[in-house]
Amino acid sequence: MTYENAKHQIENKKIKMDRFTKFNKPRDRKHGRNVTPCRRCGKTEGVINKYDLRYCRQCFREIAEDLGFSKFS
Repeated sequence: MTYENAKHQIENKKIKMDRFTKFNKPRDRKHGRNVTPCRRCGKTEGVINKYDLRYCRQCFREIAEDLGFSKFS
């Protein structure tokens, strides 16, 4: 169950809502997969950070030649 769904279920119960928001609020991420989304489509999986590209692998395949990369195999 996601944070938003659980929050929606208890939004009318003040005591439970206060406790829920105190202990279950989402954290700001500093490391890991979900920190850097793709510049083009916004996906957070398969992102290439090398050379400060920040494109997911699907978008990179589509625009690699425009960026100056060449395919060898």
